[in-house]
Amino acid sequence: MKEIKIDKEFIKLDQLLKYANIADTGGHAKIMILDGSVMVNDKIVTQRGKKIRPGDIVKVDDIEIRVI
Repeated sequence: MKEIKIDKEFIKLDQLLKYANIADTGGHAKIMILDGSVMVNDKIVTQRGKKIRPGDIVKVDDIEIRVI
């Protein structure tokens, strides 16, 4: 599991995917999210502006990210 540290209260899901180098661009992140390929805390999320906070776990295919 990869850990990503944020210095703010939250980060938006599409920004996290770019920051973690899972998505190449914001457009790529948007497509991944709208396709239902992204899970947050074991639930499929289709909102690219979903607020991700420390403690959340984001999964894309076989990649897991814990936000700290």
